[in-house]
Amino acid sequence: MSTPKIMFYHDGRHPLIYMYEPPMQLEEYEQGVDELLGTPVEAIMFCLGDGRTVLHDTEVGELWGHNRKKWPHLIFRRAHQNASGLIRKGHDPLRLICDRAHQYGKLVYPTLLLQQGRGPWDEDVRCSDFRFENPHLEIGARGDLPEGYPGSTCLDFKHREVRDERFELIAETLEKYPVDGFELQMNYQPYYFHPDEIDAGRQIMTDWIRKVHRALKRSGRKRELAIRIPSSIEGCYEIGMDIKAWLKEGLVDVLIGQTFSGPELLDPTVDFSPLVKAAKGTGCRVHAVLQSLVDSDRLGEATIEMVRAAACNYWAQGVDGLYLAHWFGNWPYQASFYEKLRELPYPEVMTAKDKIYYVPTVTGRHPEPETEPGLAMQLPVYLKKGDRASITLRISDNLKRWAKVDRVHEVLLRVRVMGNTERDRLRFLLNGKELPAVLLRQINELYRMSAPRYRTGSGYWHVFKLDKAHWPKMGENKIEIELLKRDAQALPELFVRDIELQIKYLMGRNFHRGQDLDLGPCEPSGM
Repeated sequence: MSTPKIMFYHDGRHPLIYMYEPPMQLEEYEQGVDELLGTPVEAIMFCLGDGRTVLHDTEVGELWGHNRKKWPHLIFRRAHQNASGLIRKGHDPLRLICDRAHQYGKLVYPTLLLQQGRGPWDEDVRCSDFRFENPHLEIGARGDLPEGYPGSTCLDFKHREVRDERFELIAETLEKYPVDGFELQMNYQPYYFHPDEIDAGRQIMTDWIRKVHRALKRSGRKRELAIRIPSSIEGCYEIGMDIKAWLKEGLVDVLIGQTFSGPELLDPTVDFSPLVKAAKGTGCRVHAVLQSLVDSDRLGEATIEMVRAAACNYWAQGVDGLYLAHWFGNWPYQASFYEKLRELPYPEVMTAKDKIYYVPTVTGRHPEPETEPGLAMQLPVYLKKGDRASITLRISDNLKRWAKVDRVHEVLLRVRVMGNTERDRLRFLLNGKELPAVLLRQINELYRMSAPRYRTGSGYWHVFKLDKAHWPKMGENKIEIELLKRDAQALPELFVRDIELQIKYLMGRNFHRGQDLDLGPCEPSGM
C-alpha cells in the first residue's frame, strides 16, 4: 500500500447523509467518493457517524437513532432515515464508500471520534444507550469537578468497560470492511481522565493504543494507524497522551497535528516542528491539519491565497503530508474548491504565487475560539498607553529570491485596531524596524452600515505597502504595535483584532496582473 501524502477528512454527514432526501439512493451516497475524483486526495478519512453511535451496519456498536421514535432535530432524523434505509436495502454505507474508493484507486481510513460528552436524553438524539446507561463511567462521576468542566460527561478511560467498548467497534470495522487503515480522532473533546488521575492515565492510554495498533497489524493486511492529536506535544502529555512513548515503541504510523479543531479555523501560524523532530527516525509520518474556515466579517471559507500560505508554511517545516479537515463548508463543491486542492502537494508550484498569511482571531460564531491544550491565541491583544503588543507571523516566501527576477508585485501588511479614533497615535514595527508613515494608508471603519458577513464594531485598518527595506523575512516575523497617544475622550479599550500579510506575484518579469488589462468598454470600430 502506498503512503498517502494528502488525506481528506469526510465527516460522512454534512455534505452527504444530511443533504439528500430519504430514501437516499446508492448513487447519492457514492458522491462521498465521486466528488473527490480527479483531485490529489489519496486517502479518504471517513467518519463513523457520531462516534457514540455510527451510520453503518454494526453488530457490536449502536446505529445512530436506533433508540428514538420522536425527533426534536430533523437533520439528525434524516441521517437515521438515510442510513437505516440503505442498510435495509443491503447497501451498508461504509462498504459503499470502501468499494467505490477502491474502484478508483483511493484509500479509506475510517475515523472514530474517540471521545464525546453526553447531553440530556430528550436532546442528545445521537447518543448511545451505552452512554445513557453508564454515567458512572464518566470523568465527572465522582461529582468533584468544577462547574462547567468541559470533559465531565466524557468517558473515563481508566475503566476497562470504556476501553473495551471503544476497541470492539474498531475491531469489528477491521474485520468486516476492506479498509486501508484506521484513524483515531483524539482531538475532539480531548478529555480522557479525571484531572487528578492524568499521570496514571498515560500508561493506560499507551497500553490501549498498543492494543489497537496490534489489531491493525494482525488483520492480515498492511494497514496504518493514524491518530489525530493536539499539535502541542506538551499539551498532549497534560491530558494523558504520551506521544513520545508511542513514537518510541512504534505504535502509530501517522501522527496528525491539529489546532482549532472546535471552531475548525484555518491557522497558518502552527509550529509543527516539535512533532516533526520527535517523529524523526521512528518510521512515523507527521501530517499537518489544513482547515478551510476563516469565518471573518468579510470571508467564510479561505481563499486560494490563504490556503497556499498555510500549506507552504506547513511543507516548509518538513511535514510528510497534509490532512484536509472540515472542508465540507465548501460544499457543494465548485471550481474554486478544486482549484484550491490542485496545487496542495506541490510547494514548489505555490512558492511564487499570491498568498495571504493571517493570525487567527475572534470570529462571528466564535467570540472566544477554543484552543488545544498547550496552545494559546495571539489575538486579540489589548493596548494601553506605552504598551507594545508583539505578534509573531511565520511566512515561507523567499522574497529576496523572487525580487532578483522581478517577480514580486506587492507586499501589504494590514493591521486592524478596534476602538481606534483619528486622534490616537500608534507606532508599528516589523522585525524591530519602525514602519514609516509614508508607507501607510488608513481605512476608516469607525462605523459601518453593513459588512459582507457581519459587523465587527469600530476601528481603523492600518495598511502598509511595504518597500524592499521593510519586507518580512522567510520564517518567523515579529509585528509590534505601540500605543503612543490615546484619544482622551474615548472610553472603549483599544485592541488589535486582525493582522494579515498579503504577497502578490507576477507570472514573469514585467508581466501583467489581471486588472492591468481592464481598459473598460471598447469604442465601436466605425465599420
